[in-house]
Parts: sequence; structure tokens; C-alpha cells
Amino acid sequence: MRTLWLAFVLIAGMLSLPCNAIAEADSVVEVEFTNPGQSPPHWTMTIHPDGSGHYHSDATGAVVREAANSENLISPDSSSVDRDIRVSARFAQHFFDTARRHKFFNEECESHLKVAFTGWKTLRYQGPDGSGSCRFSYSMIKEIDSLGSSLLSVSEAIQIGEKLRLLLQHDRLGLDQEMENLALADADGRVEQIGVIRGILEQLRDDPRVMERVKKRARLLLAHADEE
Repeated sequence: MRTLWLAFVLIAGMLSLPCNAIAEADSVVEVEFTNPGQSPPHWTMTIHPDGSGHYHSDATGAVVREAANSENLISPDSSSVDRDIRVSARFAQHFFDTARRHKFFNEECESHLKVAFTGWKTLRYQGPDGSGSCRFSYSMIKEIDSLGSSLLSVSEAIQIGEKLRLLLQHDRLGLDQEMENLALADADGRVEQIGVIRGILEQLRDDPRVMERVKKRARLLLAHADEE
């Protein structure tokens, strides 16, 4: 009897939620990027309303290879990235709000202008309140084009995070330059949502084997991630 009562309370609570709250909880947004001239040439990123998500790339910037002199080097061969991510709730909300303001991406968003090709970005929305998608390289809709650029910057952060993991394992001295590059990219906006690589930054902050300068930059980047 108590079980039935609890079930009734749960159902009643769900029914009392606003329709938009239910739709929000069951919705998902996704971006797919394709550009054969870049590395990685193809990736997808899925984001849920709470900021949780998943990232998959078919190829990424570097793997370790064995050199002829038996030293491990980082080379530009390809490997895949496939892992869960988390962006800030504010960033996720902006993605969802943009989708809803633009008919769940059910509108023509490609400009068809003769501008430099920057890769195809496909935005998708799926939820109880609707669904849709649009594809563009450059969009005249400022909010759509800006969102595409931001998502590229998030992907860049993820890719750099993967390179940092490799460097930590195989070339700790190389971390100093890569962390300097990351700090500069974070400062000028070339990477966004630095919290998506929180795990590796925490490792670098806490690892006694890495340089103090690397640890300091990791601490500063983590502090920025907390502000996002």
C-alpha cells in the first residue's frame, strides 16, 4: 500500500511540473562538424539541459609513436576520442534557448555567400516540444553563427585536453609549452568551456612529477572553469 502511495505522489509531482520543465528534461541538442581539411575532420557533441554530454571524434591530433632512436615522440597521426563531457549549465541553457528561438533549428541557416569554407556545422534539437536541424558553414543569422563558433572552441579545448593526457604519459617536459599555449587560447577565446578538461587539469595540478609552472597554470585554468 505504501508503495502505491509513493508512486501516486511521484506521478502527481511530475504532472504538477510546468510543461516546459518536462520538455527541457527530455530534450537534447547536438552539433556535428565536418571538414576534411582539419584534424579531426569529423566530430559530434551531444549536450543535455544539465550540461552533461558526450563527445566523439573520428580522428584527433596526435598519438605516440616509437621513433628510430627509441624515444617516444608525439606525432600527428590520428586516433579517436570518445568520452563523456560536462559544460556549464549556463552554456547548455544558451544552446537550448537558441534552438527554441530559431524554430528548433528548422530554418535556413546557411548564407550561401562566397566566403572561406570553415567546415560544415549541423545543429540538431530533439525534444517533446519539437525537433529540427540545420547545416551551415557560415550563417547570416548572427546567433546561429556565434553558437557554431563557440562549439568549435569547446571541441578545441577537448582536443587539447587529449594531447595533455598524452604528454603527461610520454613527454612531461612538453607540458610546459602546451599549457602556455592553452592559457593563451583561453585568454583570447580560442577555447571555451575549459571545464570540459577539468579531469586532466586536476591531474596536472596534483602530479608531483610535473613542473611547478605547469601546476600553476592548471590552477589558474581551473579557477576560470569555476567561473563559467
